[in-house]
Amino acid sequence: MLRELFYASRTVDPAPALVPVGIPDHIGEMKKTPFRLTPYQVQFLLVVGFVTVGYALYLRYLAVEFSTVALACDAGLQTMLCKSRALATYLFKNSVFGIVALIVATLHVMRPSIATLTVGLIAAGFGIMLYNVVLSGIAIGLLILGFARPAPATA
Repeated sequence: MLRELFYASRTVDPAPALVPVGIPDHIGEMKKTPFRLTPYQVQFLLVVGFVTVGYALYLRYLAVEFSTVALACDAGLQTMLCKSRALATYLFKNSVFGIVALIVATLHVMRPSIATLTVGLIAAGFGIMLYNVVLSGIAIGLLILGFARPAPATA
């Protein structure tokens, strides 16, 4: 009996609602759905990723590091391979791949979309294969973190 009186005196009313229920202009509970890809988008990203990393591997091992091609291009050979080698060398010396990947990945975390994910994947793929590993690795982490964000509302 004493216990019942003690606990009865300590009960507290539940917290009142911040906004009364009957107001029609009040926005209800917001539902945040995370950013998800459709199967077609996943297949598209797989193809883009494999092509990007494949071409970056080709540039790295058959144009930049292959001594025969390097000597021929440095001697003045004007082929498409030598021009691609010169462009890739200029871009990775100035960390362009890593910086672009990091900027696009930051945009993807703020507002996830398939476009920012694709561009970030391309830049990070080139960056990892062409010597911009640190910045591109951080960008890959941010791209993965973008899946924890809610998708942008569509009108």
